[in-house]
Amino acid sequence: MSNFRFIDLFAGIGGLRIGFGGLRGIGGIGGHCVFTSEWDKYARETYQTNFGDNHELAGDIQEFSADLDRIPEHEVLLAGFPCQPFSIAGVSKKNSLGRAHGFLDETQGTLFFDTARIIKHHQPTAFLLENVKNLERHDKGRTFETMMNVLETELDYHVQHRVISSQHWVPQKRERIFIVGFKSPTNFDLKNLELPEASPRLRSILDRNDDVDDKYTLTPRLWEYLQGYKAKHEAKGNGFGFGLCGPNDVSRTLSARYHKDGSEILIEQKGKRPRRLTPEECARLMGFEYGNRKWARSPKVSDTQAYRQFGNAVVVPVVEYIANAMKPHLYAALANERVKSKAA
Repeated sequence: MSNFRFIDLFAGIGGLRIGFGGLRGIGGIGGHCVFTSEWDKYARETYQTNFGDNHELAGDIQEFSADLDRIPEHEVLLAGFPCQPFSIAGVSKKNSLGRAHGFLDETQGTLFFDTARIIKHHQPTAFLLENVKNLERHDKGRTFETMMNVLETELDYHVQHRVISSQHWVPQKRERIFIVGFKSPTNFDLKNLELPEASPRLRSILDRNDDVDDKYTLTPRLWEYLQGYKAKHEAKGNGFGFGLCGPNDVSRTLSARYHKDGSEILIEQKGKRPRRLTPEECARLMGFEYGNRKWARSPKVSDTQAYRQFGNAVVVPVVEYIANAMKPHLYAALANERVKSKAA
């Protein structure tokens, strides 16, 4: 039994889902996932390995946004939608033709448009959207302004947003923007949500170097190349180059390109060349393994695919923190809606 239903769009490997529905009974705020959409087959493989579902995973969400009744009813929508540029140049043309238009119309052809259409059709009690920090500045702020107008003006939700760094929970400097919307007014205050004072270090997620397979140690040629690349840019006054870390450090942001050379997070090894993080260490760095929670990896998913998946993921404890802060306001809103529904 669960207290609300939610859907997981652009799900990746399920980082947003854990905060609302848990993983193997650990975590979550009482929700039951009724629909999942993720286009990448390897991410779906990882997702299926870790979540026992009563529904088949959907692929491209655009196939469903064309027939919105195919998406089950739900009270909460989660979406880590990709940031796609869109043009609003057509507004003046529509004005000259005397045709009505709205911000929602301007975003057609983007994945945000599909998300907005689902919100408009199903009217969830609340939603949580996640994206890269730079979304606010994309196209000189016009993209974000348009999105907020869609959510607030056209869809009539009470919306807040905040950029939050993951380093309060895990030893990684990873900033992401979170957008929370409620259908009815609440006292939820994302901007003033007090974050933990903790600042974990890499030693909390690292295996002993002696226990790590030598295949994760950089080859002589790659290590020589990375050192030369860094020296060349330092000579020009640039800060480009690899990030060499020890157990007492906090890492840079793990990216989806980590499989190429691992340059943003290299782990020191005494008497040896540096090494990449292992996929298991990445699972801890991203909070998929956290406390008593364990994360499983499908044998069908290679190291390369695992690195891509974690590099594209959300840091799970951040989502859990936001979900728990939303919980009392969400449950109060759900109770009010149920009372109104019975009265009707």
